[in-house]
Amino acid sequence: MPDQGTQTHAHDPRHVRGAPVRKRILSEVAGYVAGAKDIGRLVSIMIGDTPEVAVYIRGQARAAEQVGLPFDQQVWPGDISQESCKRRIQDMNDDPGVLGIILQRPVPEHINVRSLQSAIHPLKDVEGMNPASVGNILYNDVALAPCTAAAAVELIRETGLNMRGLEVVMIGHSEIVGKPIAVMLMAEGATVTVCHHMTRSVAMHSRRADVVVVAVGKAHLIGPDMIKPGAAVIDIGINQTENGIVGDVDTRAVTDVAGWVTPVPGGVGPVTVAILMRNATVAHQRQKAAGWI
Repeated sequence: MPDQGTQTHAHDPRHVRGAPVRKRILSEVAGYVAGAKDIGRLVSIMIGDTPEVAVYIRGQARAAEQVGLPFDQQVWPGDISQESCKRRIQDMNDDPGVLGIILQRPVPEHINVRSLQSAIHPLKDVEGMNPASVGNILYNDVALAPCTAAAAVELIRETGLNMRGLEVVMIGHSEIVGKPIAVMLMAEGATVTVCHHMTRSVAMHSRRADVVVVAVGKAHLIGPDMIKPGAAVIDIGINQTENGIVGDVDTRAVTDVAGWVTPVPGGVGPVTVAILMRNATVAHQRQKAAGWI
């Protein structure tokens, strides 16, 4: 059963939907790929058999097919060692036919995911997960930023709001979503407050914000009483409930207050995959500049 908030406001103009943004980005990527005769393949790595991960891989494979990028789906044994994973990734780093490497998560408990992300060469890190890629954001190099973070920023742009001086509250401070979003928005001139589980009053901060971005993983955490009238609300949360998938925002109630709301599903998610494809074109350009291809 779909999220009641999304269903009730199915065609509400205040909903910032990801599909048009995704379509635009993929069209740009397809144009680039068509003119790049030496472009390599994206390699997806799934360690062990995780059915829920397979859903994400199918979405990535469809997007790659749309833009004309070869997509290699690899499933490694669930009991593979950390060192074996690193050796395989190193081989891909050295292979000019591999454009980018995607490490699907979660991984088995005995695998250190951060260590493997660090093993992926930054020029092949299309997910933007290597610590070097994340660190580059601090220096305003956001071309290979983490995909979900970049998708959230893209949807804020879609509202037409001027980033300069924009008052943004980021609720959630993870290393791959909350923190990168905060830094990326500061680079564009926004004033950003980051709230987390030790923040005394999240509502006190969110009620004064022009934009509220939420990435916590708690269903319907954000209600209309926490939003300033006319504000933009970017919901990154994905929560499985008995009523289906819902976000961190009570979409139906918040839509009646906010100026813009991203629905769940159908908001940030579709754009995230498109950003992954766009990152692949950036990786190609940088590999050419480095003389790799």
